[in-house]
Amino acid sequence: MTRDEIVKLETYLQKLFQLPSIEVRQRPQKDDSAEVYIGDEFIGVLFRDEDEGEKDYQFQMAILGFDLQ
Repeated sequence: MTRDEIVKLETYLQKLFQLPSIEVRQRPQKDDSAEVYIGDEFIGVLFRDEDEGEKDYQFQMAILGFDLQ
């Protein structure tokens, strides 16, 4: 993902969740996705999907069972 995409996605997520501490970071050696953090805590991955010239993004977050206890 480009730096421009990352900035736009980060701004969108911060507004959507009303949480300015959300940060979107570029992934090393990957150009189709970025990592999402709240503070120092990794929470998920954003994937870019391009089809017929349109760009969409998918956020994937795993919630582990032991985190719910």
